Amino acid sequence: MSMSERPHVPVLINSILAHCAPVSGTWVDGTFGAGGYAQGLLAAGAERVIGIDRDPTVFAMAAEWADEYGDALVLEQGVFSDLDRIAGAPVDGVVLDLGVSSMQLDQAHRGFSFLRDGPLDMRMGDIGPSAADLVAELDEGRLADILFHYGEERASRRIARAITRARADAPITTTGQLAALVERALPRPKPGQSHPATRTFQALRIAVNDEFGQLVAGLEAAERALAPGGWLAVVSFHSLEDRVVKRFFQDRSGGGGNANRYAPVTESAPPAFTGVTKGIAADADEIAQNPRARSARLRMAQRTDAPAAPADRARLGLPRIDMEGDI
Repeated sequence: MSMSERPHVPVLINSILAHCAPVSGTWVDGTFGAGGYAQGLLAAGAERVIGIDRDPTVFAMAAEWADEYGDALVLEQGVFSDLDRIAGAPVDGVVLDLGVSSMQLDQAHRGFSFLRDGPLDMRMGDIGPSAADLVAELDEGRLADILFHYGEERASRRIARAITRARADAPITTTGQLAALVERALPRPKPGQSHPATRTFQALRIAVNDEFGQLVAGLEAAERALAPGGWLAVVSFHSLEDRVVKRFFQDRSGGGGNANRYAPVTESAPPAFTGVTKGIAADADEIAQNPRARSARLRMAQRTDAPAAPADRARLGLPRIDMEGDI
């Protein structure tokens, strides 16, 4: 099966390859999905790609074509926050695509999409509480915090109130039930606006999969895994993720500034990254061929020989939500 016949189109792959050309050595595709980035890297000159994904179903799908790459493609189930241990040795590049693939959205039983009725699940893997568990058991305040901080939903309290009232009568267990509930709670969208449930579904997916915690841990793992001169490329699809990636690169390249202008100036650690790009967007041709690219932003940087160190989480502006309690 050729790349063009597979359901996932790797967003901004040409920009990644052009920026770090010539591609060589060992790379990690930390969000393997349908394998588009891994294939692009191998075609561009990488000798080996380690594909990592927390979703066990992607490897069954990859079995149809992965053998054609032989030992050049290594597939490992796991989370990208553990990529340095999985890689086992310094690597020449890491690519992370933070979006949900169209392959996952198209699978109604995974519960990611409000456009397809199915179980309200949203788990990337197969462990931990589902979206249905959060909707059933979190109190109104915590639900509202999740919707506001993870989905930037301005009507978060109204939606959370509607959820808690509805679940008192009957469990909310399907994507169709939740989408309809949110639609009833909000004004009818104007032409051209997104579906009313878009932000709610985004927020619950982020909470279910601890995506912000995984993101920061994954960026730190990539820093530990990269050899000097190695590239880190991160593709994000909404402003919250992109902001964290931007601030991580600023912090770890020595450009974070002083958190408090009145605090005494402290000696900063040697920069771990250099050559940080601004957010790279898809051009009109790519968007026409792949509408998923419309909201994508790519940020890249090159690893120095400075020792790896934990990111300053206070500078990253991570939303803080108390998830303890009923779950």
